[in-house]
Amino acid sequence: MAADTGNKYIRRMNRAETRRNHMIPISVCIIGKNEEKNIEKCLEPLTHYPFEIIYVDTGSTDRTKELAAKYTDNIYDFEWIGDFSAARNFSLKKASHNYVLVIDCDEYLTDLDLDGLCEAIETHPRGSVGQILRKSFSDTQYRKDYSLERVDRLFHKRSFHYIYLIHEQVADIKTDRTDYERYDIPVEVDHVGYVGTNDEKRLKAERNNALLFKEIERKPEEPYFYFQVAQSYNLIDDYENAYIYYKKAFELPLLLQNEWVHVMANNFINVMVQTGRAAEALELYVPVYNDYAHSQQFLCSMGALYLNQDPPQPLKAVMEFVKALQCTPDSESEDYSGMAFFSIGFANELLGNLPAAASFLVKSAEKGYPLALEKLEEVRKTMEERGSV
Repeated sequence: MAADTGNKYIRRMNRAETRRNHMIPISVCIIGKNEEKNIEKCLEPLTHYPFEIIYVDTGSTDRTKELAAKYTDNIYDFEWIGDFSAARNFSLKKASHNYVLVIDCDEYLTDLDLDGLCEAIETHPRGSVGQILRKSFSDTQYRKDYSLERVDRLFHKRSFHYIYLIHEQVADIKTDRTDYERYDIPVEVDHVGYVGTNDEKRLKAERNNALLFKEIERKPEEPYFYFQVAQSYNLIDDYENAYIYYKKAFELPLLLQNEWVHVMANNFINVMVQTGRAAEALELYVPVYNDYAHSQQFLCSMGALYLNQDPPQPLKAVMEFVKALQCTPDSESEDYSGMAFFSIGFANELLGNLPAAASFLVKSAEKGYPLALEKLEEVRKTMEERGSV
């Protein structure tokens, strides 16, 4: 964590201490099994806030429960029945407070503004759901080493519960609908669940898909299940199968209110590029462009898509990246401007304008984009060889 981020985190923890007697009671609900390598990193940051911490164990055979007991007395056992929602809902029942914040064992709190969190609850209706910002790290073949998404995690337990066997979703407790009002809350976590050895990731994908295929048998018209199957294949770099299931989801009616639909747009585009289907990606997403064009990340995905056409279309790509730079990120953590500057630099390199390429790569490096310095050195070396420095 950068020094400024760490200082911001400490300041907010100090502010949390002053607000302990003036806050909305919140229970943090966590379920897990054999998470001894993650559980302390998950729980320790939460203890700096006046939350009730509920941990539900679904059958650990390692030291998970022993380690969890260092941070909370509220530890419960739940017999695993192959249903993540059942375990989640059990944890909600154990919560003493009506408002619950749900965290996974492989998610580590990096920032939380308690004043802002309480204000968000107070200014939004009980029938709405708060979304945290999750940074998911990955060691697959992505353009970046992490992805950002908003996920539904804060709600009133008498208004909402969980549905689906796996990749469970928050749903209205009476109707099971998921098209409720959402709002951002100032809570950020790092997610390391996609990091691991190839064997670990493959086993996780197989476990997840076994449950997802059961859900597809029950509800074949639900696009969310096809999306999650595709995500599992994407995790293990099986792009052909990922393409098949992303497309199945894409071809079904989609609710744009659901954050996963926007996650899918970026991942589906990337998978089509990986599998040599860049032209098809344009055919699919240009007609629905306006549904996603508010997103800086989507505009970057479209720009990358133009760069991967045969032949590349760098001018159209630059237009998309410029639009991305004109978008206001939801937060500092969601800023894709480093990627946009890098890609404009790459496009200028394709166009033969090396001084412009170098200029944009410098801006990308200033934003901390990980590939920028290496590319900048490459461009400057070419400029020296051509005597254009």
